[in-house]
Amino acid sequence: MAKVYATGKRKTAIAKVWVAPGKGSITVNGIDFEAWLGGHETIKKRVRQPLALTKQETSFDIVASTLGGGYSAQADALRHGISKALASIDADFRAILKPHGLLTRDSRVVERKKYGRKKARRSPQFSKR
Repeated sequence: MAKVYATGKRKTAIAKVWVAPGKGSITVNGIDFEAWLGGHETIKKRVRQPLALTKQETSFDIVASTLGGGYSAQADALRHGISKALASIDADFRAILKPHGLLTRDSRVVERKKYGRKKARRSPQFSKR
């Protein structure tokens, strides 16, 4: 089996993901996955979720490139990309990942600021005088 490519997205972050058979190493932006996320254990667990659900932690090497957004959104984009790549590798993986919502792009983005408002919906403080 050759490399499989998938794109994951979340907010304004994009992750380009290549999944190939290997020993289970994850490299993001040329850096080891553990070093890339530092001490954020819950976010690391969220990224590894598709691999854990399909029991493929040590079967595939993942090389990813992320851009845009913050580290949390990039991690979610990476999770989405890994899920899509695994689903394209094997149809059985799709049946496992779909009920957990890992193949659905989380389309929530920041609402734009409107004219005459402090933020998107916050209006200026009212004063009688």
